[in-house]
Amino acid sequence: MTYCVGLKLKAGLVLLSDTRTNAGLDNISRYRKMFIFETTGERVIALMAAGNLSVTQGVVNQLQSDIDRSAEEDGVETVLNCKSIYRAAQLVGQAMRDVQTRDRASIEASGAGADASIIVAGERLGGEPRLFLVYTAGNFIEAGEDTPYLQVGEHKYGKPILDRVIRPETTLEEAIKAVLVSMDSTLRSNLSVGMPLDLCVIRAGRFHADTLRIESDHPEFRQISDSWANTLRVGFHSLPKITI
Repeated sequence: MTYCVGLKLKAGLVLLSDTRTNAGLDNISRYRKMFIFETTGERVIALMAAGNLSVTQGVVNQLQSDIDRSAEEDGVETVLNCKSIYRAAQLVGQAMRDVQTRDRASIEASGAGADASIIVAGERLGGEPRLFLVYTAGNFIEAGEDTPYLQVGEHKYGKPILDRVIRPETTLEEAIKAVLVSMDSTLRSNLSVGMPLDLCVIRAGRFHADTLRIESDHPEFRQISDSWANTLRVGFHSLPKITI
């Protein structure tokens, strides 16, 4: 399984994904689930994928193939030249439908599930940061003011912290801490989510993705994890008693 989370803030976008893929208890692999498409100074698109690995890789490969083809042929629409980030989400949805139409029957005939989902985040020159979640059928939703974050995969463990602290006005620095705490909560409760992590920050108006690979021995992440666990223990013991 996996866990990916994306935040849409006034200051920009913050994305975090794990890298664990399970095909049984004795078959655990690491695969990158975050993919960046960028034209520096003009546009940046980031994807985070969950679900059937062959389906999500097929979608990413189709998007990249279109980009490569557009360098040689006129009129090829891609996520890097389409008119909006909304249209980019539509192109991801179309690629999802194409892969599902081609591969779903054979995948399910082998006993595997073909469902997948992809978070699409980005900004283009003249626009604003936007965040979408594309489903298996190719349809999608967009994050808004009331819920400025989206999750895919094992989302339930990391959701409470986001509900409590994330607002559109949250700073990027605080948002990074929030997604790391959200991931840490998931790592502690679900063995199908695992290190290393991929962190991406897209600052509004920069049109560039700053990325970081976080391994299990990353000192700041370990400090955040340990400090959060200690804070929870202290907070728990300070709660009022209920008499009965």
